[in-house]
Formats: sequence, C-alpha cells, structure tokens
Amino acid sequence: MRIDFLSRVYKRVSRRVLPLILGLILILFVGSQTTAVPAKSTEILWDTYGVPHIYGKDNQSAFYAFGWAQMQSHGDLLLRLYGQARGRAAEYWGEEYLDSDRWVLTTGIPERARNWYRAQNPTFRSYLDAFAAGINAYASQHGNLINDEVEMVLPVKPEDVMAHLHRVLHFTFVVNPEQVIGLSKQKLQAGSNGWAIAPSHSASGNAMLLANPHLPWSDLFLWYEAQITAPGIDAYGATLVGVPVLAIAFNDNLGWTHTVNTHDGWDVYELTLAGNGYRFDGKVRNFLSKTLSLKVKQKNGSLQEQPLVVKTSVHGPVVLEKDNKAFALRVVGLDRPGVLQQWWDMARSQNLNEFEKALKRLQLPMFTVIYADRKGHIMHLFNGQVPVRSNGDFTYWEGIIPGNTSKTLWTKMHPYRDLPRIVDPKSGWLQNTNDPPWTTTFPTAIKADNYPPYIAPRFMDFRSQRSVRMLDEDEKISFDEMIAYKHSTRMELADRLLDDLIPAARKYGQDIGRQAANILEAWDRQANADSRGAVLFAFWVEKMDWDQAFSKPWSENSPRTTPDGLANPKSAVATLEAVAAQVEKTYGALDVPWGYVFRVRLGDVDLPANGGDGDLGIFRVLNFAPGKNGRFQAVAGDSYVAAIEFSNPVRAMALTSYGNASQPNSFDGGKQLQMFAKKQLHPVWRQRQEILAHLQERQVF
Repeated sequence: MRIDFLSRVYKRVSRRVLPLILGLILILFVGSQTTAVPAKSTEILWDTYGVPHIYGKDNQSAFYAFGWAQMQSHGDLLLRLYGQARGRAAEYWGEEYLDSDRWVLTTGIPERARNWYRAQNPTFRSYLDAFAAGINAYASQHGNLINDEVEMVLPVKPEDVMAHLHRVLHFTFVVNPEQVIGLSKQKLQAGSNGWAIAPSHSASGNAMLLANPHLPWSDLFLWYEAQITAPGIDAYGATLVGVPVLAIAFNDNLGWTHTVNTHDGWDVYELTLAGNGYRFDGKVRNFLSKTLSLKVKQKNGSLQEQPLVVKTSVHGPVVLEKDNKAFALRVVGLDRPGVLQQWWDMARSQNLNEFEKALKRLQLPMFTVIYADRKGHIMHLFNGQVPVRSNGDFTYWEGIIPGNTSKTLWTKMHPYRDLPRIVDPKSGWLQNTNDPPWTTTFPTAIKADNYPPYIAPRFMDFRSQRSVRMLDEDEKISFDEMIAYKHSTRMELADRLLDDLIPAARKYGQDIGRQAANILEAWDRQANADSRGAVLFAFWVEKMDWDQAFSKPWSENSPRTTPDGLANPKSAVATLEAVAAQVEKTYGALDVPWGYVFRVRLGDVDLPANGGDGDLGIFRVLNFAPGKNGRFQAVAGDSYVAAIEFSNPVRAMALTSYGNASQPNSFDGGKQLQMFAKKQLHPVWRQRQEILAHLQERQVF
C-alpha cells in the first residue's frame, strides 16, 4: 500500500515538476541568446468569444504570449501535432501513428525543420524561441489542465514549430500521403471562398474583404482567431493551431485572405530500377540511402524498434516501390524557409507596395491571395512556387511523370512577375472559390492564353458561378449584404437543372416521380435548415453520373451558364424515383427538412445545419459524414469567416464555426456553433476599450 501510494505521488509530482524544470531551462536558454522572456507589461485580454487580444511590449513578448494563448485554448491538440511533426508519434502513442511517422521521416521534415530554424535571421529566430518559451511556460504553470497522454512532448523546441509548419504546408496542403500512396492528385477536402470589393462596387464607397476558408473541423486544420498588437503591428485574423503568426489577417489599412488554389507543386516520378540504382539519362545512378529507427509504443507500454530505410533519387525521396519500379516524390519550396517571416511582414504592411514587397519573396508554397485596402485597391494573386516545366499542360503533370530523363526534372520556379495577377479590375470585384485564376472577375481580366498551359486548368464550377452571380448582379454591395451573401445556401445546380428535371418527372415518372416533381417545384432551392426538397435534390445529384449528366457540357465560351440540360431525361427521372423511394422509407416523407437530416454537433450541442457541398453550387459550404439513423454530421466546410470594411474606423465581423478552443472547459461552450447555425457573426473588438467592455479574463506577464 505504501509503495503504491509513493509511486502515485512520484508520478504526479514528476509529471508536474519535470515540465516546469525543463520549461524553465528552455526559457533560460532562450533568454541567454535572445532575451525572449517577456516584459511584465505584456498581457492577454480574452474576450467573451474566447479570442485572445495580445499586447506585447516588444515582438518577443507578443510571440511568447501567443504561444501561451494557443496552449490555453488548444494545448492537447498542439502538443499532439508537434509530436507528429517530430516523427515520434508512434513512440508516444502507439502503432496507429506509424504511417504518420513514416511519412514525416521519409519526407525529411524534422531534419529540414532544424535547418530552417537555423536559417532564420537572428531577430526572427528570437521570436520563434519566445513562442516556444510561452508554450512551455504555460505547461509548467498549468500542467493539471493538460492531458497526461501528451505531456511527454514537452518541452517544445522552436524546431518543433518549424516542423509542424513544414508538415502542414508542404506535406499536407501541397501534397499529402493519401495522394502519394494512391498515386493520385485528388485534393484534400479543403477549400475556401474569398472576395475583394472595390469602392466602385461598394454601397459605402469603401473597399471590403471577405475571408472564408473551408477546412476539416479537426486535427491540424483547426483555425485559431486572435489579435496581435506590438510595436509595428496591430493585426487581427486567424492562423492554424500551432502556427506562430497570423495567416489570414487585416489591420487598419489593409487585409488579405487565402484560398486553396489550383496549384500543382509536386510530382511523382516513375523510376526504372537497375541493380541497386535507377536509370537516368542513359546511365545507372545509385540511390542515396539511410536507415532510421522507428520506435513504436506497445500496448504494454514497452517500445519496439524497427528500421525505416529511406532512399532518395535525384528527384526526391522514394515513397513507393512495386513491380520493379520505384516512385520518387518532388515537392516545391523545400529550400525556402521564410514563410513565417513573410506572413509576419504581410500583417505589418501598411499599403499595397509594402504588402507586395513581402509577397515577392515567394516563400509561401501555394494559396491564392485576395487583398483589399483602405485606399481602395483590390488584388488577386495566383500565389505559389510554380515549377518551370519543359512541356506539357496541367493534365499531363497531374499524371505519373517519367523519371528516366532530366528533360522532365524541373529545378527552377517561376518568379513573381510570371504569376497570374490582377489589381483593380474594371468590374470592381474579385472572387475565388478554388477555381482557376481565369474566372476571378468578369469581363475576364487574367487570360489563360497568356500563361503556360501547366499553370492552371480551365474550368469553372458551380460554386464559382454562384459566387460570380451574387457579385455581378448587385451593382452596389453593402457590408450587411456581403455578410448575407456569404451565408447564401442557394444551389446554383438546382437553378440550372430543375427547369429540365421537373417537366421530365411529370412526363416520364410514375406517381412517386410526380410527387417528387411537386416538391422540387415548391422548394426554395436553398439548403436552409427548414428547406424542403433540398434533401431529395442533393441525394439525386449524388446518384447522377456527372460525366454523362449534361446535354450541354461546360464551355469556356459560356463559362457562367454551362454545363446545362439533362442528357438523358428518362434516366434522370428513374434515378429520381429510386432516390425518392429511399428518402421516404428512411425519413417518412419526401419533403423532410434539410436540417433534420444534416446536423452540426459539438459536445452536447446538436443543431440543424444550413449549407452543403460546394459541388451543388452552394456558397455556404458544409461537408458531412454519415451518422446514425440516416443523419449526417458536419465534419468540414465553413470554418472561419471574417467580413471587413475599410471604413474609418475599420468595421469587421467574424466567426470561428466550432469555437476558438478545443481544451475541456473552454470559454466558448458551443456559443459560436450556435451562432453558426443562425447564420450570425460576432463583432470584432479591436480597440482596448471595446475589449475591456467584453472581458472574460486578463492575464499579465
């Protein structure tokens, strides 16, 4: 009994004290090099939406406080993500993380992160040191609020911050393991909407910006909303958990958002094996090879080691071997370690020239930039590190590339001047919904024929058509109207097809087909919680063969009104009747409300959803996974929204759909999800007096 008791005491004390000691050591180490320990006047003001407003006496202090704030809001998640970025997750948490570790180590993330950290200039390196010190200080003082499972990741080092960033940007967004394993370029379930409206198209005469990324509602994709104020910066926005700077932001003079662009920054090369090497330009080359050790935690707590052999060709690491072939991965940006400083300087910029000076470094490997400012300028930039390729169009480079010749091996990137870009178009508006840059505004401002055919594909999907319709049909858009448009659940695809489907169902359908036609005719063509007919239409679309569905395919000559028409009305009606029978059987009615079937859930909060898949032409994007009893739960989509008007003072509203914290007993308690279900945004408080009037907690360092 006594031994048991002492063992429990030791475990409890060691778990609390060791992180404290290690954290203090790191803080002292950081301080000895960079004086990263913040001044006493640094503070965090937490508002009632769980948003931290950070006031730093200097920049190191602000980074320190931002590390502290992220731990308070997302500590368990942050430490788990950093553990994965080290390539040691299987060692910490077991075999289920083995594939993750293999990917991280094969692609060289930890080693490259150490080099990237050393490559920072001394000043910015001190900021990263401070961010890590803030994380460790929080863990030292509040270890009881951190899950025991993730405490072994402590102390966090600044190299971990770089490794996490590198894993997220280059080896999740640019390319992810699922794409490589399947040798497919199918994108993640990640998207976004972005609008910039010039004074000429604005009811108030002020430029406006809409930021609206759509990402999965979990893991490394969670957004974190914050304000950072320090000498030379006063920016409000959001970043992904674990990233130490704002990635989408605005200040008093300008702002930007990102959308996932049609960027191809990676290739898989097929190598022909010969002996212990591979054929390249008529010769046999040897692989560079090294053996790493993977540790895997067993169910009994012991560690088992297994080797991981990493082979590298001139193209990059070998990620797959089969049928006497090897497949090597090449990814852009592995020699460009300055993205964090670029984002930081973008947020500090005060005009378009300063902003573009930061952008021209091209440290960010991908993402469209949509920009607006107080002077009335708006800009669309197809941003990214785009390889200079010898030949071929976008479709060619989507496939497996022959790796036996240097003719297909790209080594250079297009400079900034080569990228598709438009400033202040005649239309007075710019938009992107993950479509190619050619459709950012109308009349067309960026012409595809002026760029290499591998830069981006040519298409315009229904969500983009819906986006353009809302912007183009309203000559003067107010701030409130922009927010209302942002929440639009109207299905562009329904507007395109119902005029064919409804009469076809009445002509060719049986009784249930005619009933379905009546419901679709009465439906408001939206996916609001109370919309009746949306479920029937969405399920019908899911069963349709899109390649065969339309009588008139998409045309570059009519990009906003095609595709159109039903290629086979009888077949479409037969599908509708089968779907209608299933809907009636599952839900008891053909006109079941959308929000009964589709839900948003967080903890004990369970609410009817509005919004749906962007493929339906819905601007308000939600992606669902099957749940119980025929219900579906939102797992991705609208995740962060910021609507900004560059008035004086700046006017802004925002929302982080799932709330601004994932730690148990956080401030939010589902408040923002409830606002999400009501299509509401919360006010953005940026002035100190406003924040103090809505204060949840004040912390002084």
